[in-house]
Amino acid sequence: MTLQERMRELRKERKETQRQVADAIGVTDRQYQRFETGVNLPGFENLVGIADHFGV
Repeated sequence: MTLQERMRELRKERKETQRQVADAIGVTDRQYQRFETGVNLPGFENLVGIADHFGV
């Protein structure tokens, strides 16, 4: 499973939108969408924010 697939899976398990996750980690919804589709990879700070948000 790729990082992008896992991020999407975690978000769907929590029934959140991409915008809700983006707001929670402090990025734009477009930027988060690019993380989830694999167009861009999140940097270290964003990875930590994503991990904290999902509790992983």
